[in-house]
Amino acid sequence: QVQLVESGGGSVQAGGSLRLSCEASGPRASRYSMGWFRQAPGKEREGVAVIDSGANTKYADFVKGRFTISQANAKTTLILQMNSLKPEDSAVYYCAAIADRYAGIRYLSLTVSEFAYWGQGTQVTVSS
Repeated sequence: QVQLVESGGGSVQAGGSLRLSCEASGPRASRYSMGWFRQAPGKEREGVAVIDSGANTKYADFVKGRFTISQANAKTTLILQMNSLKPEDSAVYYCAAIADRYAGIRYLSLTVSEFAYWGQGTQVTVSS
């Protein structure tokens, strides 16, 4: 199993930047593909970016060129650097680890249902 705790987030004006972090713990946590998801009020949760155990990455089209996902501390820290933020980026952002059946596989997915472990979420608000 994987335990996840997010930090960062907050409020920023359009065009600004924020950095989210997520600490992962648990046996073999570094073997899991990790991702960032977000959910705005009244909308479904959606994938933002994912990184696999080989440091390969995949981004949703709406954040390409603006957001960067990375890992640090022997892959126990997941980071999302968000630049050029827009009001439509406002949402609760969640860190997630992929389901056990994909552990150890370099699998990139932005599908919510394929992720089994979730953090508590952190609010990001972008004002115009």
